[in-house]
Amino acid sequence: MRTVFQHIEHIQGKPHHIRRRVAFGAAAAGTALIALVWLASSIGTGAFALKNTSFAGNAGEAEAPTVSGNAGPQNLAGTAAAVQSNTSGPARIEIVDADSSATAGKKAEQTILPF
Repeated sequence: MRTVFQHIEHIQGKPHHIRRRVAFGAAAAGTALIALVWLASSIGTGAFALKNTSFAGNAGEAEAPTVSGNAGPQNLAGTAAAVQSNTSGPARIEIVDADSSATAGKKAEQTILPF
């Protein structure tokens, strides 16, 4: 039985197309081994398991809304909308414009949503 060094010396004496074939075969085998170990450990730990498939549960709609320090009448509509918990209908997103005085002192970050 040959050692690894003897096998490498034997392959070095072969033509270029055979050395390239052996190199790609070894790389493919190593990649397949790493992918198999990764997949087995991911399945074993439950990384792909669906824990909560409800959108309302993931969005935190079932939780009680929190009220910030300036709960004046201008924030009443947003608070009333947050208290409603109609989970029988389809999921929805509601955008409520914030008061400029509530964000005073904070630098607004621009968000870009590419479509």
